[in-house]
Amino acid sequence: MPLRVVGRRALALVRAVLAALCGRLDALCWSLLSHFLPLLGWSWSPTLSTAAPTAGGRWEEWEAETPTPTSVNYHFTRQCNYKCGFCFHTAKTSFVLPLEEAKRGLKMLKEAGMEKINFSGGEPFLQDRGEFVGKLVHFCKQELKLPSVSIVSNGSLIREQWFKKYGEYLDILAISCDSFEEEVNALIGRGQGKKNHVENLQRLRRWCREYSVAFKINSVINRFNVEEDMNEEIKALNPVRWKVFQCLLIEGENCGEDALREAEKFVISDEEFEQFLARHKDISCLVPESNQKMKDSYLILDEYMRFLNCRNGRKEPSRSILDVGVEAAIKYSGFDEKMFLKRGGKYVWSKADMKLDW
Repeated sequence: MPLRVVGRRALALVRAVLAALCGRLDALCWSLLSHFLPLLGWSWSPTLSTAAPTAGGRWEEWEAETPTPTSVNYHFTRQCNYKCGFCFHTAKTSFVLPLEEAKRGLKMLKEAGMEKINFSGGEPFLQDRGEFVGKLVHFCKQELKLPSVSIVSNGSLIREQWFKKYGEYLDILAISCDSFEEEVNALIGRGQGKKNHVENLQRLRRWCREYSVAFKINSVINRFNVEEDMNEEIKALNPVRWKVFQCLLIEGENCGEDALREAEKFVISDEEFEQFLARHKDISCLVPESNQKMKDSYLILDEYMRFLNCRNGRKEPSRSILDVGVEAAIKYSGFDEKMFLKRGGKYVWSKADMKLDW
């Protein structure tokens, strides 16, 4: 491995450790403020972004509207068995919250208004061979009674036994598939030796039908697949949604000095993305998402349950919701609730309401 790559990865690891320590230090500082400021006659709220005591001894509140976490994407692990060259949530840490702590955070999100949870990674089925995400899916559907529970996976580690055990609690399974040509998948980094990604996709489609799970496909359009015609294959698979993303650069994740990926060679222009969409305009389940739509319209929680703000082209973490609560943390998320609604972020996402022909 080239020395510059080793150095870049070592630097990324150091920064990840420092970020985690800073998050805990922030939480301690806020906790001390909440206990000692009232003794000085000052009121305090953990929802402040920046505040200072006024002449009257009161703290000025930040008046930005607090968004509701209607739909949350929880990237509980960064580890993955694939090496997609454009990945924008890379394996900078191996940390995964203990199961009960993750459940505590999910309960807090439900109390704050969450209706849909999407488990992602990394690869969600790596942790405990899928048992970890299975238990979270069961908890969210059975105990929290969430209308929608979904998973995004590359599909390589999912077995039929998982569907038998947890399928009834899962509304949507989204499988990442960027090409129906194995050579292209290999170029992208989405492959495992002799295993065929496309054949596995078809097997997963069959299991979703047998175990009543809505089937979805996610595709990242990039330099290697932008000319591909996927009409025939998508129509044959007939997913409930085909989410088509434009390849996105995130500083510190897939581009820049401290990144674990070099995604610049995957980037396409807006015009090329539009041409791909035009070629597939007759597919009714197509849901396009350009870089402009995607960047600020997702609520993303990292492995420490911190909201990630991407407005400046990097993933800047809030404090953990486990330390300061959902309302305080979400103010730092950079979440554009209007864009979320404009891009169709809220849809019929409970399989009970889809009336699908399984």
